[in-house]
Amino acid sequence: MKIGDHVRFLSEVGGGRVSGFQGKNIVLVEDEDGFEIPMQVRDVIVVQPPSDSPEERKVHTKEPKGSEVSPRGDLEGAVPPQKVFKPKPLERREGERLNLYLSFLPDEVKEISSTGFESYLVNDSNYYMQVSLMSAEGASWRLRFCGIIEPNSKLFVEAFDRSQVNDLERLCVQAIAWKQDKPFSLKPAITTELRLNLTKFYKLHVFHPNEFFSEPNWTEDVIRDDKPVRGVFVDAEQVKEALSSSARQT
Repeated sequence: MKIGDHVRFLSEVGGGRVSGFQGKNIVLVEDEDGFEIPMQVRDVIVVQPPSDSPEERKVHTKEPKGSEVSPRGDLEGAVPPQKVFKPKPLERREGERLNLYLSFLPDEVKEISSTGFESYLVNDSNYYMQVSLMSAEGASWRLRFCGIIEPNSKLFVEAFDRSQVNDLERLCVQAIAWKQDKPFSLKPAITTELRLNLTKFYKLHVFHPNEFFSEPNWTEDVIRDDKPVRGVFVDAEQVKEALSSSARQT
């Protein structure tokens, strides 16, 4: 597979042209609207490799005979273009509550002590979600991902190696949810902070298949039944100072 190949998706409807790669496992597919979609290499298949022959390219790009323009300037015998409709995601009764997860998949699970990882956000609800994922850098934050996740779907976030694991100890997720072209129950915007147990990146038994991935993965809850699973992180030193201040006042 190389840049320019035409591919289709194996696990869902769609496809496009290969526009680039992210690491060795992620291929960027440009769809008909010009958007780049990151996909696992194993989830796409080449259906029309690009031709290196100018003559062959000319044949493939030649317009249909019925679409030739007449001297009057209109189309005689032209076939009207067919508008392509993307299927709407199926809604589930339990999907009316927001559920969002953060998943980590090792590149080589059998080499868990040295392998790199890929991360995904999983939207297990009937709502679109705009999600921002940030990591703490001292008292500041760095944006790692910002994008829209379609209902009942998962979206690639990033690939990182073992040396970057420590950057993920303290994370913040912000999410806004809505539905398109239909009425819906208003959901409040959510901001929640997570503190990951980084030792899990080194434990093989932590990674196992689940309902979202057939590959071994470690999945953390972010939002469960409309509520953030964990509240905003409070620094231990801040708690200690608050308790000391309260004791002095009494």
